[in-house]
Amino acid sequence: MTGYMYILECSDGSYYTGSTKDLDRRLKQHQNGEGANHTKKRLPVKRLYY
Repeated sequence: MTGYMYILECSDGSYYTGSTKDLDRRLKQHQNGEGANHTKKRLPVKRLYY
């Protein structure tokens, strides 16, 4: 299975990088506040790169 590295931009202009095997599921987790501590405090997030 393929793995992905991704970069998110948070609502405060900060960035978050992560990795996953399922990009859509992971982005939904971040948007629902179920992602990393950094992103859950800075919603909404936008995927910039993968």
